Parts: sequence; C-alpha cells; structure tokens
Amino acid sequence: MLVLASASPRRQELLRNAGIPFAVQPADIPEVRRQGEAPGDFAMRLAREKAWAVFQQLSTPAGTLVLGADTIVVVDNEVLGKPTGPEDAFRMLRLLSGRWHQVITGVCLLGDISDNAQPQPFAKAAAETTNVLFSALGDEEIRQYIATREPLDKAGAYAIQGMASRWVPKIEGDYFNVMGLPVALVWRMLCAQSGR
Repeated sequence: MLVLASASPRRQELLRNAGIPFAVQPADIPEVRRQGEAPGDFAMRLAREKAWAVFQQLSTPAGTLVLGADTIVVVDNEVLGKPTGPEDAFRMLRLLSGRWHQVITGVCLLGDISDNAQPQPFAKAAAETTNVLFSALGDEEIRQYIATREPLDKAGAYAIQGMASRWVPKIEGDYFNVMGLPVALVWRMLCAQSGR
C-alpha cells in the first residue's frame, strides 16, 4: 500500500492518472531552508521529513510505503516557495519574468517491507530538476493573474497547468515535475522496490 504524505490535489491527480493506487495522509512539518543548504538538498530533506512524519503515525507500517514530496522553484539560487501574500507573489513573478528558472521536486519513498519477523526498513530519496522559460510579463498582466488567486498557494507563484501556461514557451525536462510530482521517477522507484 502506498500512502501519499501530501494534501496536494495536483499530486493526487497525477498519481490517479498514472494508475498508481494510494491513500492520503498529509504531513505537517516546518518548511524552512537551512543556512547554506543547496536547493536540491533542501527539497529532498523536506521530502524525507514528510515521509518520516507520516510513517511514524502508521498503525501498521509493515508492507506500507510512504511517498513524501516537496517542490521548489529556484532562480539565482533563491528558493521560491509558496508566496506569503499578493505582494510576495508579485515579487516572485517579476523575478521569473523573461528568464529561465529551475523547478526541483525532492521525493522520498520510505517503508518497512518486513514480514513482522525480521524488520527491513528502507528509505530512497531522489530529486528531479526541470528548466522552465517564462515569457516577459508586464506588471498589469501579473496583477491580473494574482487577482485570480491561482498563484497564491503555488511554489514560485504559478501553476504551469493553469493560466500561467500561456507564459511558458519552453521547458527542458519533466513537465509533471513542474506540476509537483515527477511521476516517471516515482514509478521507477516503486518498481525498483517491488523488484519489477
């Protein structure tokens, strides 16, 4: 059984669309970057912490896999998480305007595949990076987008699958990673764990 340690409707939709059965048990951890922590390391650490927080809450962990994930947007080594409000969203979108940036999702698969006689805990973590090009945006265009409220709960203040799609002429890498979950990477990790 797979448990998704996230309340993200986008991650749930991506798993459903890929035909991967799962249950949902969101993790609640502080998402604070440590001093000097590389962006990819930050995303993978949060994915591990989310998976571990949920795994500890399971009543029967044997045979259960927990999937933790965290997506960040990076420009000039600055990590853009979810905006704190409309002004922060405006600042982020101005930073992304007319430039390339990176979307990094850390994923962690954690579980205990024991038969209750011999515990066999494991944790596998990896990260996927996608490069995304944004068109140049005018201030009024940004304000109109923020008024829709779509960017206010998204890392980097945009949803590539939503209205912001009109500003993304090019990406290099996994599109679904930009949505919040690199499905192909997760599938490879699941297959490796099950011996497929």
